[in-house]
Amino acid sequence: MPNRLAAEPSPYLRQHADNPVDWFPWGAEAFARARAEQKPIFLSIGYSTCHWCHVMAHESFEHPAIAAVLNRDFVPVKLDREERPDIDRVYMTYVQQTTGHGGWPMSVWLTPDLKPFFGGTYFPPEDRHSRPGFLTLLQTIARHWANDRAKLEHGAEEVLQALRRHALEGGAREIKDDTAELHEAAGASFERCHQYFYETFDETWGGFGGAPKFPRASVINFLFRAAVLQGLDTPAGADAVRLAAHTLQRMAEGGIQDHVGGGFHRYSVDERWFVPHFEKMLYDQAQIAVNLLEARQATGRETYAWVARDLFAYVARELTSPEGGFFSAEDADSAPPEAARSDREQGAGNQGVTHAEGAFYVWTKAEIEAVLRDRAGGSASTVAAALPRGAGPPPPTDAEFFCAHFGVKEEGNVAHDPQGEFVGKNILMQQHSLAVTARNFGLETEAAGEKLLGCLARLRAARAQRPRPHRDDKVITAWNGLMISALARAAQVLGEPAHLDAAARAAAFLERELYDAASRTLHRSWRGRRGAVPGFAEDYAGLIQGLLDLYEAGFEIRWLQWAEQLQARMDELFWDEAGGGYFNSRGDDPAVIVRLKEDYDGAEPAANSVAVSNLVRLDWMLGTPGAREKAQRTIAALRPQWRRAPQALPQLLCAVELALADPRTVVLAGHPSGAAFRRLVRVLHERPGPRRSILHADGGTGQQWLATRRPYLADLKAPAGDAIAYLCEGMVCRPPVRTEDELRALLG
Repeated sequence: MPNRLAAEPSPYLRQHADNPVDWFPWGAEAFARARAEQKPIFLSIGYSTCHWCHVMAHESFEHPAIAAVLNRDFVPVKLDREERPDIDRVYMTYVQQTTGHGGWPMSVWLTPDLKPFFGGTYFPPEDRHSRPGFLTLLQTIARHWANDRAKLEHGAEEVLQALRRHALEGGAREIKDDTAELHEAAGASFERCHQYFYETFDETWGGFGGAPKFPRASVINFLFRAAVLQGLDTPAGADAVRLAAHTLQRMAEGGIQDHVGGGFHRYSVDERWFVPHFEKMLYDQAQIAVNLLEARQATGRETYAWVARDLFAYVARELTSPEGGFFSAEDADSAPPEAARSDREQGAGNQGVTHAEGAFYVWTKAEIEAVLRDRAGGSASTVAAALPRGAGPPPPTDAEFFCAHFGVKEEGNVAHDPQGEFVGKNILMQQHSLAVTARNFGLETEAAGEKLLGCLARLRAARAQRPRPHRDDKVITAWNGLMISALARAAQVLGEPAHLDAAARAAAFLERELYDAASRTLHRSWRGRRGAVPGFAEDYAGLIQGLLDLYEAGFEIRWLQWAEQLQARMDELFWDEAGGGYFNSRGDDPAVIVRLKEDYDGAEPAANSVAVSNLVRLDWMLGTPGAREKAQRTIAALRPQWRRAPQALPQLLCAVELALADPRTVVLAGHPSGAAFRRLVRVLHERPGPRRSILHADGGTGQQWLATRRPYLADLKAPAGDAIAYLCEGMVCRPPVRTEDELRALLG
């Protein structure tokens, strides 16, 4: 019989609805049960596309004996980290500080008043290699709770006080100890951060450090900003571009990119970007897309634009809801095609099929040859037999060409396979450039490209018949903001209006479904209906960034107006007036035992890093009252972190660089659909350069509203049928320019 989780909207919670564990969702009912029965809470945190969450669920939460202990001695609670990132961060901070590592699934034991006293991540069900298994751990904790409860509660109280000191110490230490000027401190941290990534750079395979390798997009952002500051044509600037572009090139060649369907997997377990962890996250797609677009700007190489287009095509095809929002993720695991076929033939549907990681994405050589068989129905031998004598070697078959390009082998190409998951299978990884493969097969590069695209299209159609991985169809506000930003940037850099349309449609969806205009409040997620959880700082910051980029790409004034309104609401809900910076969570939830400020730009950028950039941009564009002061106070609040370990906050350092720059605004006058206007817009996005905001003097209500914020905009206009650009610094605008060359010269 299903447990309480069957009624929850979260896909992750619903995955555990048939467990024999008597799960509670995070909330008042679980807390009341723990207090009434004086039992500790076992809190399990994960997300629906988490591979090791699936493993622990199958091994432990589906195990009757383990479930019996959980139900008897604990109040078991499930939490979706994507729905409640604030709760996740509190207990992740505890686990990281007490164990030295973190990750999901996260397992934490709490007192009835929610204070943690023991935690970890994945636990195997049985004792292994001197490590206690989950069942042993449960029994031990239950015994200690019964016999030494006062000691556990005393330790939990000490933990809570330590977490509170951790939350407060940054700003206090900064005020007391650090008197360095911001410019000097920022410059030193920028140099140390650059040096760190230079020293940890993998010259062969790109990326930073060894295995596993994660596509940490904020690092690539930082390197491109470092290149601009140094000058793209200087040795230091060119070297920063090299580190970033080489990393993206190796990622695009590797198995971490889905060559057949587009998009990028979560990370690579090896240093070569070859064997990925196959889940796909929306936030990775959004941030890597921006990296690719900046690489195209910095290098001029169209390869990066092609990869970005494939990524956007994947998002449009698989992660876009009919209503226009973007879904969260796709799982790493799915039913192997051969197992699913056998199951269907026996009339069992997919119920008995064991899922395997990467099953949707890997290929045997025979499968590829079957799909790419010569269009006339022949193999290599039959094609050769059909040629007249003396005609020379036969042309390569599509399968031969494709397998050589991607390193496909009869025995499989995964040499290091400790779990035995890829026996006889192949992960596609580009072995040579297309030009080299073309030369090896006696083809012109253009013809080889057409052949490759045709092969990929046929394989994509064949793969679509396989059982798909689970898709988490939650729409998360913060991640949608990142994707809106990426699509808006694509419209600017690639000049392709379809991306702008997709971004605007998503923004309209969020405004309609995830924003309560009466209370001026964002909500965190949507799945068929708006979720009950209000948005967090990251939701406001991510969406504000997306709206600012959307305005600069399409010049609809409504998006800029909404961004300013959301920033005001974010200030009300999350601003720390005493210490500066933004808390992750609101102050009105008693279940949050300590309010933290995110101080790490990891898989997602920290809310404070994004917020600083948003505040500076709003100050430049609109002179929003208090925006610059809040940006500066946020930078100061986090100064101990970015001075001590600048490599932890590369996105914040990019925002610091923006905050220290002199305000520059380009005002475009004219009609956005006009050819002259579009030519000027193209110039603004040709190459990465000094920071600037963009405003549109539309000659109508939009300009009138802007002039209430920036009076100097009232009189800027273009002659009928023409377009002109003004560069404004401070409150002074230079004489307007009309041609592309004039604008390039003006921008420097």
